[in-house]
Amino acid sequence: RCRESFSTHGQRCRMNEDTGADYLTPWQLAECVDGGGVGVVESSRCSTCTEGDVVTLFNWPWQTCAIFKGSVLQKVDSQLVDGHLSYFLGAIGITGLTAFFGVREKGNVTKGSNQTMVVSGAAGACGSIAGQIGRLDGCVRVVGICGSEEKCRTLVEELGFSAAINYNHEDIPMKLKECCPDGIDVYFDNVGGATSDTVISQMNNGGHVILCGQISQYNKDVPYPPPLSKEIQEALQSKNRVDAALCELSGWVKSGQIKALETVVNGIENMGDAFCSMMNGGNVGKQIIKISEWKTSLPLTLT
Repeated sequence: RCRESFSTHGQRCRMNEDTGADYLTPWQLAECVDGGGVGVVESSRCSTCTEGDVVTLFNWPWQTCAIFKGSVLQKVDSQLVDGHLSYFLGAIGITGLTAFFGVREKGNVTKGSNQTMVVSGAAGACGSIAGQIGRLDGCVRVVGICGSEEKCRTLVEELGFSAAINYNHEDIPMKLKECCPDGIDVYFDNVGGATSDTVISQMNNGGHVILCGQISQYNKDVPYPPPLSKEIQEALQSKNRVDAALCELSGWVKSGQIKALETVVNGIENMGDAFCSMMNGGNVGKQIIKISEWKTSLPLTLT
């Protein structure tokens, strides 16, 4: 029996009649909504989990308490996040790993190469981490594209981006040329559509595009991206790359080299409003809904 928190990963897609992916089924009427979650075990009758364990699951129901078979839960180490459990849904979880492997495996960032990175959806949970990793890995210039002046200030003043462009009020092609005088070498794409067309048109020869998200297309009838192949997942597990990546992300967050942004709303009853706000760009970083406080004063959240 667990108290828990949740991730919005893939949830917009599951509102369609067909997700386009066998591993991700559409939500059905009268069924409880679910998503990736993290929680604390309140009581246990199985040998794999004990009271106080922090556990995670991809398809956790959106409710304040749930009962699971211990075999389906994965334990996580709260020391990786200094007790801030919601980070397992963001910077030190699927979101952080997406940014980490996107930049490391597809960005071809090389220290000393005078590279410029552009990140769209840069004030979101994944984009904000990706830009910081690009800077730490050696990009001399990191430019973020987002939707408000507040977000632009956050990227530059708090996260160390070189510059930020407000797509709602600025001429993106002109600002890109101004902010990226040596062209664009790496593009972390979270939005697709016209913004990405503009960025890609200004990229240098031999540049690299990291296709992470297509937020501008999510309300259209398009399939959800397929998962990693079984072979690739097995290779990642055999080489222990995920664990190593999580440890590196944890070290960056603990040292302050990466800042994990969150937008927090209180109460499970406000989940629908928070989700709609996120889809309209109202969040800065990971959208969090806080459910309850624990004796350890650790925030338990759903996102």
